[in-house]
Amino acid sequence: MKAVVIGGGVVGCSVLYHLARAGWTDIMLIERSELTSGSSWHAAGGFHTLNGDPNVAKLQAYTVQLYKELEEISGQSCSLHLTGGVMLADSPERMDFLRLAHAKGRYLGMDTELITPSEAKKMFPLMDEKHFVGAMWDPVEGHLDPSGTTHAYAKAAKKLGAEIVLRNPVKELTQDPDGTWNVVTEQGTVRAEHVVNCGGLWAREVGRMVGVELPVLAMEHMYLLTEPMPEVEAFNKETGREMIGVLDFKGEIYTRQERNGILLGTYEKACKPWSPVNTPWDFGHELLAPDLDRIAPSLEIGFQHFPGIANAGIKQVINGPFTFAPDGNPLVGPVQGLTNFWVACGVMAGFSQGGGVGLALSNWMVNGDPGFDVWGMDVARWGEWASLRYTNAKVRENYSRRFSIRFPNEELPAARPAQTTPLYDTMVANNAVMGDSWGLETPLWFAPKGTEPKDIVSFHRSNDFEHIGNEVRATRDRVGVTEIANFAKYEVSGPASEDFLNRLMTNRMPKNGRIVLTPMLNEFGRLIGDFTIAKTGDDTFMIWGSSAAQKYHMRWFEQHLPKDGSVRIHRFDQTLVGLSIAGPKSQALLAKLVDEDVSSKAFRFMDFREMAVGGAPCMVNRITYTGDLGYEIWMAPAYQRLVYKAIKDAGEEFGIVDFGMRALLSMRLEKNFPTWFRELRPIYGPFEGSMERFIKLEKNDFIGREAAAREHAEGPKLRRVSFYVDAQDADVMGDEPIWAKVGAKDFGTIEKPHGYGAPRFDETGKEVRGSDAATGASAVRGIVDGDWRVVGWVTSGGYAHYVEKSMAQGYVPAALAENEAEGLFEIEILGHRRPARINVEPPFDPSGDKMRG
Repeated sequence: MKAVVIGGGVVGCSVLYHLARAGWTDIMLIERSELTSGSSWHAAGGFHTLNGDPNVAKLQAYTVQLYKELEEISGQSCSLHLTGGVMLADSPERMDFLRLAHAKGRYLGMDTELITPSEAKKMFPLMDEKHFVGAMWDPVEGHLDPSGTTHAYAKAAKKLGAEIVLRNPVKELTQDPDGTWNVVTEQGTVRAEHVVNCGGLWAREVGRMVGVELPVLAMEHMYLLTEPMPEVEAFNKETGREMIGVLDFKGEIYTRQERNGILLGTYEKACKPWSPVNTPWDFGHELLAPDLDRIAPSLEIGFQHFPGIANAGIKQVINGPFTFAPDGNPLVGPVQGLTNFWVACGVMAGFSQGGGVGLALSNWMVNGDPGFDVWGMDVARWGEWASLRYTNAKVRENYSRRFSIRFPNEELPAARPAQTTPLYDTMVANNAVMGDSWGLETPLWFAPKGTEPKDIVSFHRSNDFEHIGNEVRATRDRVGVTEIANFAKYEVSGPASEDFLNRLMTNRMPKNGRIVLTPMLNEFGRLIGDFTIAKTGDDTFMIWGSSAAQKYHMRWFEQHLPKDGSVRIHRFDQTLVGLSIAGPKSQALLAKLVDEDVSSKAFRFMDFREMAVGGAPCMVNRITYTGDLGYEIWMAPAYQRLVYKAIKDAGEEFGIVDFGMRALLSMRLEKNFPTWFRELRPIYGPFEGSMERFIKLEKNDFIGREAAAREHAEGPKLRRVSFYVDAQDADVMGDEPIWAKVGAKDFGTIEKPHGYGAPRFDETGKEVRGSDAATGASAVRGIVDGDWRVVGWVTSGGYAHYVEKSMAQGYVPAALAENEAEGLFEIEILGHRRPARINVEPPFDPSGDKMRG
């Protein structure tokens, strides 16, 4: 067999169908019982396109538009009801959240609209509009038949040549030395090149068969069905259509019409895990005992908000388990450390996401790339710290906050601290506000002594604003120290190590004792990594990168390691920690801590050296992410307290300050530095990302070179740019639309060819509707306003405290990327379009003289 898919829910059947559609016919799905015997059969069957991650939203939109095609291929009805739906805001903060969601929809191709409560009431007369301040309408919402839809995927897959075997539990998974998998079942053993874990409620158990503990947990979920309601029947008769779906943030509930009544479901605070350690293999088409007392607080608010439902009789209460990952998004992709073992599980919104998950995973398996930016779903986003107990705590938190706003400066407390450095207690004693950085506690900012170190969460500038500014100014004017243990750290060694890295990276490898910055590309010439690399010996290199991408990058490194053992790679994780000092006094400070010459002539910019710092053995890089004069100092955890104390003691005469991650990110904005997974992602090419000075096309045949050379020759269609923004009390957060004042006749030269579902226009400036199949939208509203058009999107930004400017980075058509004119751009922040201007040169130290010393 080419591939075996384990699990016959909607996700497993979608993966099977998409693999068959991609041309793989020697494939089999094995199901322990009947199709839909886990969570699929009792799901509420709702679907929508909105998601906090725009890339996941694109795949949800694909899922929705797939259903009609699926019905045609399979001959099986999905019982599709495209009713549309509204999200209701009961407070100004929730209305701000809807404004953000609506703005994202502009470049996603979503046809959302902000409406008043009275307009929402016309579509859903069971509500009392006095409890709400506004709403957002989305026409691409509805519901379907879960069982029918799952069988439609299965029938379509079988018509394309796939095989489905039912009532055949998998007992064991083993792998031969040649990489072939043995799928041991009750009916015999199937040999396969690839195995896909779509086990749903049993995904953990299937993962454990290969020694993997997947971060997934089932939760009890309840919804109720009312008796037939005269109000519903009257509305249907009067309007000729169904009632819409409604999501009420305050009540933590969702509703939709079900026959002549209403389905009402909750995501209650008092949530309950199901089978938190082991899932029983004999569980199937059973339901769990209802517990209305647990959801009573949500129902109480719901009945106030929807008095039309309050007096309806309850016909049935459904309580069934379904699975979550700690952040609520699916777990998809190849598992690092294993060969051809794939997962597609934790898909709690299977009928919104199942099609997109199947498409992305099949692309990945067949073509070597998912074809989309799927980082928000990639199983590699979780590290070893995501243990069973961590997952239990985090999933409960996520479930209870399903309809809660996540503010941009909000740090969630469950399962923390998971990892700490030796300085954790010291940082807390210094009044640090701590954040979670890939499971590691990291200082974000430092509150003044005598004040509570706590964020006041907001979409606007908050209580940290003044203090981050003080940290930035003190560092830029004098010297600051920050902890940088939350970087990824690797050592690559062996006689073929330099050839290996030259094959993976776009830049030339450094000489002994020197450092380079380099992107890494996939075969399609897209950015999949951004690293600092130092040559520490004849056959040894140190690599630093994004901590959140450690498993992601290790998976890629291992995939390309020579089979002869001539290259070894070691991931340090928290067995190597670090501190960074930066600012004009940092060189004088370092000189007090070491017993060798660290003058600019002896220890140059981009030099690497091993030296004792404060008496401790360390590795020191002459570089910092602040873009200022500075150093990264790396040591074993046993020495971190010693080095930190030495830095603080020696720095006292220079007025040293502690600064946190938010100050660091503020300073990088002033240098136009990009960040990984915001500016640099796998949907962008290196020249689009403005990384050209690190791309050495002539050096050798590195992975992605041919595609990069083609991008260079043809010219990138998009470019990463930096903006000044005329913001008021709120700065950009990421994913805001960028408007440009451009004439229709010019628009053809700046059409966005990929990435987020872009609107497109013909030569007259007329919008080409429904042109992007990935959006699933037949029309796009609100992306044209006179001569103004949405032409790009913000990737990140904030306030740059030293230059006293609100700043943003994002992508715009290349034809506009160097136009610094006033009045050309606007960026939409919380529903208000603010003037913006491109700055080609970084506002802080554009010549780079300061960081070079």
